Amino acid sequence: MSALFSPFSVRDLTLRNRIVISPMCQYSAEGGKPNNWHLMHLLNLAVSGAGLLCVEGTAVEPIGRITPADLGLWDDETETAFRPAIEAIRKYSNIAVAVQLAHAGRKGSSHVPWNGGALIPSSDGGWQTVAPSALEHKAGEEKPLALDTEGMDRIRIAFAEAAQRADRLGFDAIEIHGAHGYLIHEFLSPLANRRTDAYGGSLENRLRYPLEIFDAVRAAFPVHKPVGIKVSATDWVDGGWDLPQTIAFANELKTRGVDWITASSAGVSPLQKIAAGPNYQLPFAEGIKTSSETNTIAVGLITDARQAEDIIASGKADLVALARAMLYDPRWPWHAAAELGATVEAPPPYWRSQPRGLEGLFGKTVSGLR
Repeated sequence: MSALFSPFSVRDLTLRNRIVISPMCQYSAEGGKPNNWHLMHLLNLAVSGAGLLCVEGTAVEPIGRITPADLGLWDDETETAFRPAIEAIRKYSNIAVAVQLAHAGRKGSSHVPWNGGALIPSSDGGWQTVAPSALEHKAGEEKPLALDTEGMDRIRIAFAEAAQRADRLGFDAIEIHGAHGYLIHEFLSPLANRRTDAYGGSLENRLRYPLEIFDAVRAAFPVHKPVGIKVSATDWVDGGWDLPQTIAFANELKTRGVDWITASSAGVSPLQKIAAGPNYQLPFAEGIKTSSETNTIAVGLITDARQAEDIIASGKADLVALARAMLYDPRWPWHAAAELGATVEAPPPYWRSQPRGLEGLFGKTVSGLR
């Protein structure tokens, strides 16, 4: 029995296996609304055989987008625009579907990556970004507006309202984006948070607003549906956010009913120095899991079936999430199941694709035409 292809249950949701498709920004939305690109992209991944598909970072307000081409879930129009993709997934696949709710903070108002990714100045059509403190992400950029109480209240409410919209759309779960230098991570990291009020300074204070956002989402989403969070476990910068602080955050989240923590890293400072390699972020997932007894998702350069199997079998994480590997090979779970001697779900029109010797891969066989 493959550990990677064993089921995983959290609240009322049971995943068929431990493979998660990471939320991957497509930078292809129009006014925050998904379109035919997202329909094609998500349907393709929905029939991959993975256990959970997480829709890309979806902004809770327009200025919370990374780029003008980000998805959003902030009003009736953006909510309605999601329906065709969700309905198509439900028609053709039994995969569980989550959405990642996000706010870019000071890293908003940026060009799409293939146009350089730099901040778009307000003079060139960009917008005023917000952050815990009026500190720019990169030297020379326009400074963000330091959030006041009214702004923080607005964003907290926006997260809760987006969670309600996600439930109406039929999403099975929510992941809150608290990583990669975006707003929640900015509040956590002393590199971005220089506030002198109750939301800055000490670790307890820097945790306060991220925990308030989690509480707001958890309260707005049905209790039988899971809510997880993605974190950057380290800034990879001396004096920044690190694993011990992440574990303290995880322990607080545990008391509030967090269902998983996805352990990523970096993003809050261009000074970061990352020692990247296969499984380079796995110690973060393992450390969080061991210290807080919280379900964790391992991410980062996980590309091989045996590698993923070992992560789960060793108990270092509860699930593995793949991003670029899934874009390169959208049938990665099929191939992993074949290598590990497991079965995987596939839609009936694809059943005849099983290679010779792997006729039981999909747990079904189909004869040819008479």
